[in-house]
Amino acid sequence: MRPSARKIEQAIAAVEDAAAKRQPLVCPLCDRPIPPEARSSRHHLVPRLKGGTHMGTVRLHQICHNAIHARFSEAELASRLADIDSLKADPEIAEFVAWVRTKPPAFHAQTRRTRKRKA
Repeated sequence: MRPSARKIEQAIAAVEDAAAKRQPLVCPLCDRPIPPEARSSRHHLVPRLKGGTHMGTVRLHQICHNAIHARFSEAELASRLADIDSLKADPEIAEFVAWVRTKPPAFHAQTRRTRKRKA
């Protein structure tokens, strides 16, 4: 019997929490450390709605994760932005990353959805 998606998610979270206690995590998008007190979340490189449930995830600052989903649709993320290098190369994300790198590692602010975001 295969473990449920929920059990897999819990196991991944437990491993990430244990690893975070050993060494500070680094956000692969902005390259800033993710301290334990910072808001963070796992980003599915291929959105779950587009078949990425059991594919790779990365731990990001919550503000970085929000910036991605505020700018791009699930379809666009799945088709052309399914890895960190592609995300970093996008001009909108590059502009955001240049801005957020000037902030402290635990910085968080609300993120608004962009007007030209595709559905």
